Parts: sequence; C-alpha cells; structure tokens
Amino acid sequence: MPASPSVTFIVLLVCLSGSLAAFFIAAGFRRPRTPRPLPSHPVPAAPSPEQAFAGPEASPFQTPAFPGDPASPPPPLPVGKVAVWPYRMLDLIWMGFIVLMFSLLSLSNAAMVESRAEVTISANGLIQSIAFQLVIAALTVAMVAWRVRPVAWLGLDWKGWRWALLIGPAAVLVMWGVSIGLYLCGYMDLMNTLGVENSQESVKLLQETQDPLVLTLMAAAAVLVAPLCEEVVFRGYLYPAAKRFAGPWVAGAASALIFAAAHGSLFPLLPLFVFGALLVLAYELTGSLWAPIAMHFCFNGATVGIQLVVRLSGIELPDSL
Repeated sequence: MPASPSVTFIVLLVCLSGSLAAFFIAAGFRRPRTPRPLPSHPVPAAPSPEQAFAGPEASPFQTPAFPGDPASPPPPLPVGKVAVWPYRMLDLIWMGFIVLMFSLLSLSNAAMVESRAEVTISANGLIQSIAFQLVIAALTVAMVAWRVRPVAWLGLDWKGWRWALLIGPAAVLVMWGVSIGLYLCGYMDLMNTLGVENSQESVKLLQETQDPLVLTLMAAAAVLVAPLCEEVVFRGYLYPAAKRFAGPWVAGAASALIFAAAHGSLFPLLPLFVFGALLVLAYELTGSLWAPIAMHFCFNGATVGIQLVVRLSGIELPDSL
C-alpha cells in the first residue's frame, strides 16, 4: 500500500505542537511556588544579596541561605529529587531554541522520507550530526554552569552510582517487553496500514551500509554521543526547566514526547515516548543524570550490538525489527 504522503509529518507536527500547547497551558494555570523554609526554622527576613549569596560561587540563582542559621539544610523539594530552583524566565528562550532546532530537524527528515527521496548518510553527514549534538549539549551546560556547578546540577556526585549498573540493563529488558507488547497489540500492523517504514533510518543504516567508517561513526554516535548529549539536553535541562514552569507531570510527558518526535520517524514514536518517560522517572527517583545515561547507553548499545551480530552472522531479521 502506498505510504500516505504526509502521515508522519502530520503526526510529528501534532506531537510537537501539542507538547508546547500543553506546556504553556499548564504554565499559565500554575503559579511557580517558592519553597518554604523547614518548619523547625522561623521565617527569616529577606536577606540582602550580600548575605544570601555570599561565597566564591555566589549567584542570584542559588538557594538563599537562612541568615539566622547558616548551617540549616535547604528547603525540601516539593516533588522528586530533581531541583527546579536554578531556572528562571530566561530559560524559556533556550528551551524554545532547543525545541525549535529539534523540531526543524525532525520535520525535515520526515518530509524527506515521505517524498521518497533517496536518503544517503555519509561520513561527513554523521560528523556534522555528532558535532551538532556536542555543540547543543555544551551550550546547554554553559547556560547553567554560571549559576550552579554542573556536578551539583546534574547530580553527578551520586553516591549510589553503582545502581546504574543494574538500572541500565533493567531498562533494556523493560523496553524489550514494551516492544513485544506493542507487537502483540497490533502496533506493527497499524504502521503497515499507514504505509510507514517499520524501522528507523539509523537502524537501516546499521543493517545496510558497507562503509566501515560510516558504520563506526554510526555506532559511536548511537552508543556514546547520544546517551551523553541527549540526556544533558532533554533530561538534564529541558525536563527540569519545564517542571519549574508547568509541574512534573506535564513536563515529563512533554519532554518525553519531544524526545520521541525529535528522532523524526513515526514507527518508533510510541516506544521512544515510553522510553523517554522511563528516563525522566529514573532521573526523578535518583536525582542523578547517571541513571538515565546508563539506561540510554545500554538501550542503544543493545540495539547496535544486535544489528552488528546480525550483520556478521548473516541472519535475516523481519522488516519490523
């Protein structure tokens, strides 16, 4: 059956615009709350900037100290372990830029695929893609680094980092279970009915390319660059910034949907949305970006590993895998 000329483009556009609409609606009805001091401490008078932000790393984005008791702990987080206090109205600009850039890339890729144009991925194109992800991640870190140290911002000093060794493989098993469940529910049949390719361009590249340099760059981008850069951008920055304005539920769903749509393909949209939600959940439960990085690394690593084993062994997989 011929592919619908605009089905992927329309669905991705609806997902991206719907995520933004949900964010702005939730933000409009939700007034940001300033955390209250702990009940055991009296409410102090508003300190001067010199009192509240004294120290070599002081900035107006740090949590104000309690003048009466400098050793007192900061106020508890309202929900989860991902803090929102570093984010201000200024972040709406960078959030919008991130969403705009990934939306343009996603929709342009969808339009190219639907036009039946031959999609060729060269080594130069992969290098440019890797460089783009690195630059976006570096600029995102720079946006926050002057307010709070990246180690504290991303929870990189997580004392329970060994849990990542279990969380990563567990995420792979969960996603395989999700894929099996979708298959049994007729998800593949739905994609075939819509005339959608039952694989991502990146997976097809791993299956078909004969250029060892392209294959190496593709594997490096999927296993190393994507888990680091995408987690810094989507979970490290986009989710908590959106949480600051729209609350955790809308922020989690919107960031996961934008993450899924940013891959520019309709077939993996639902599985990647579920995966994005799991990544957000892991970040909230641990307070450290190491957890979603480990999950992303293991998931992409398993996908690349399976495709490489299939190539070397000569096994023919169904088109839907």
